[in-house]
Parts: sequence; C-alpha cells; structure tokens
Amino acid sequence: MHLHILGICGTFMGGLAALAREAGHQVTGCDVNVYPPMSTQLEALGIELITGFGAEQLALKPDVFVIGNVVTRGERFPLMEAILDAGRPYTSGPQWLAEHVLQGRHTLAVAGTHGKTSTTSMLAWILEHAGLKPGFLVGGVPQNFGVSARLGSGSAFVIEADEYDTAFFDKRSKFVHYRPRTAVLNNLEHDHADIFPDLAAIETQFHHLVRTVPASGRLVVNAREEALQRVIARGCWSEVLRFGAKKEEAGMLRARGEPQAFDVLRGSLKVARVEWNLIGEHNQLNALAAIAAAEHVGVSPEQSAAALAEFQNVRRRMELRGEAGGIRVYDDFAHHPTAMRTTVNGLRRRIAPAERILAIFEPRSNTMKLGTMKAQLPWALEEADLAFCNQQGLSWDAKEALAPMGAQAFVGADVDVLVAAIVKVAKPGDHLLCMSNGGFDGIHEKLLAALAH
Repeated sequence: MHLHILGICGTFMGGLAALAREAGHQVTGCDVNVYPPMSTQLEALGIELITGFGAEQLALKPDVFVIGNVVTRGERFPLMEAILDAGRPYTSGPQWLAEHVLQGRHTLAVAGTHGKTSTTSMLAWILEHAGLKPGFLVGGVPQNFGVSARLGSGSAFVIEADEYDTAFFDKRSKFVHYRPRTAVLNNLEHDHADIFPDLAAIETQFHHLVRTVPASGRLVVNAREEALQRVIARGCWSEVLRFGAKKEEAGMLRARGEPQAFDVLRGSLKVARVEWNLIGEHNQLNALAAIAAAEHVGVSPEQSAAALAEFQNVRRRMELRGEAGGIRVYDDFAHHPTAMRTTVNGLRRRIAPAERILAIFEPRSNTMKLGTMKAQLPWALEEADLAFCNQQGLSWDAKEALAPMGAQAFVGADVDVLVAAIVKVAKPGDHLLCMSNGGFDGIHEKLLAALAH
C-alpha cells in the first residue's frame, strides 16, 4: 500500500509513518515544518518528504491519504481541497493505526494531561526488559530505544493516547480509536483550550475511552485526581487499579520514599523498590502507573522495578544540552503551567540550595497562545530564581501576566533579546532550564555559544 501522510512531521504522524514503513508500505508525506529530529528520522527510513501542502501532490496517486489533525479546510491546505474534489480515499492517522497495526493486539494506552510520553516510554521499556518484545508509538524518542515507534514482535502494543481531536472530519479524541485492554489514566486538567471549552468536555472524552475498555481489561487510575474519579463515577465496566494516594488503601499501589529511591507498596505490603536516575514526584507517579499497567500483561512489580533502574527517560525531558563557564543548559518539553511547575520543582530538589534556577520559556502550545492559563504562570515559576519569557507570537502581554513576579521576571521580544538578557545575569553554578514544546528557535545552542565567549 502507498500512504501519503499530510502533517507527517508531527510526533504522532511521524511515528505512524515509521510503523507503516516497517510494515512494508510505501510512505511519502508532506508538512510545513520539515526539520530535525523528525525529518532526519523519517528520511533515514527512506520516506520522501515534501515541504508544503500543494495540490500537485495529488499526482502521487497513493492508495490512501492519511490526514493529520493539523490539516483544516480552506486555502491553507490546497492538497486537502484537491483530495475532496477528486473523491480520493482518505482516513485519519488514529483510524489507520487502529485498523492496520492495533487490530488483534493487546493495546496498552497511556492517557492524561501530563506525563504521557514519559509513562509510555517507561511501560514500553518494562515490557522490553521482561522479554515481551512490545510494539510502541511514543510522542518523543525514548533513549532506551532511540526511535519513537516500532511494530514489535510480541502481542503487546504500548501507545501514547492523546485526548486531542482526531482530524477536521472526526472530532473525537484520538484515543477513542485505540480500544485498549489496559488503559492508564494518569491525571486530568483543562488543556487544549482551542478545542475543549472546559474540563467537563475533556472528562466526557475520557469517559468515551473508559467505555471502550473490555470487562477483562484494566484501568490504572491516579487516585489523587478528582477529575478522574468523576470520570470513573460515570460508569465503569473493567477492573480499576488505583495508584498514588498518600494514605494506605487496600489493593492500591503507592510509593514510600524520595522520587529517586522509593518502595512500591500494595496496601501495606512492600512489593518492589525503585532506584533510578529520574527526579520529581511526577516521575514517581508515572512509575507507579507503568508498574500497574505492566502487571496486567504478566510483569511483576519487582521485574518492573529492575527495568526502571535502567530507564533512560525521553529526549527533551530535563535533557542536559551542555555546559559553558560552569553554567548548565537544559531542554525540557514542559509547556503547560502545571508541567512547568513540576519540572522546576524536580530540578530544585536535585540541586544544591545555593544554586540558582533560571527558567526560560515560550508559551507556544495552542492553549498558552490563547492566554487561557497566563494567570497561572507566576505560580508555575514560583521556585525559579529568575524567569525569562519569549513574547514573540503572543497576542497577550506576557509582562502583565508575570507582573506578580516583579524584578524576578524578564520578557523579551524574541529569542535573541532573551539570550542577551540571560547571558548578562547568568553566573557559574546556575541552571538554565529552557521549556517549550517546540524548537525554541535554537535557544540552547545560542545560550551555550554566548556563554562560552
């Protein structure tokens, strides 16, 4: 089969392209942002990439066009208009995946506002370490594997289950297509304000996911999240294993100890001990979720803990990009206020009390660009010593949003202005934490080059 993928450089569609190629299909694709690391990863697989959405691509005559959710109706996407006019076959990415990859496999889906990529990667690595040879599709590159997707030869398939909508012609959340036997509900708060008016709307989509899990399946649910308890209360037909509550509860998995070295308890019984390189309470909770999900396909908590000791996390998760003049520069994918707060807190817990954190961020997600959560930014950055925000591309005033931080916050018109301001105040021992879900205009390299002079 020849697939032509519209929006191929997104993390999900790029992973889907890799799976289709591995399955022996001919794959081509187009996007506006054809740049590394996704472009190099795809080209290495022999996938031809075209820049733009020109109507002339209709001449490729693929068997099916696979449409990413970046595509909308109208003049920005002439290829889509041509596909519709010509009556050519098209489908969404999640639907193609469900029909051609997930069919007949034990799908383990990881859903939640935060931590999906890390938890999916942990779970895939646990199953790999246990010899189950899982397939997986992750919205990032797990460093234990070096690729974001593979078919795998075992029956298990681990997938990052996103609540974002499927395509312009299918407004259900992507995860509704996956029909998992094991579903992790990691956490839930309002996000994707461009498509969900409020938290209740997202809870409805999560309940659609719950409805697809069979009676023999398992729901792994974060006990701390009120929104998830409301989702389950709407109706549940599968076993529920809760994790993460601070108090003992029969059957539930919880942690005792610091995030980098903790016992895993079931009720009051210790069932495993995790000692690893990751920091932050969020990763401790992610680990509990992965352990609970892996148990459903026969991997004991003890085996899972042994795997997590060798877990290397995902690129762009507190990834140290370099050091210059005694100043460290990190890259992190955090882009929602809660994730930013958690990331800063994780770094704060790891470094010496006297060392400073300079939080550098761009509000780049659709939710942040709309300004829906701008009031939460001072709270998100509370534990940073200084904060630097990129104003570029925003319709709202970042200075006004960060005013409660006073002289602690600096807003720059673009990345070059930010770099100049940061280099002026940075001193040896500082930790420069860059947070964005995009490339951030190469700020990491610019900072390291400027600091080296």
